[in-house]
Amino acid sequence: MPSEIIDARGLKCPLPVLKMEKRLVAMAPGAVLTVLATDPMARIDIPLYCRQHFHACAVVSENDSMRFTITKADA
Repeated sequence: MPSEIIDARGLKCPLPVLKMEKRLVAMAPGAVLTVLATDPMARIDIPLYCRQHFHACAVVSENDSMRFTITKADA
């Protein structure tokens, strides 16, 4: 299943989390969402949101940005 991508680079938190939340609501369980972010707070805020909503989340640092790969939890 191809991943959807949100490019939130340059946006300050909470905007990356809000964009991610809005997109996840419209996605099916098991769908994968990739979020690109540069705000250092995203490293805390995105995984925290995912833990609170039982979504799987992995983060990889790439140059000056972070790539979050989120798998939406089953309903």
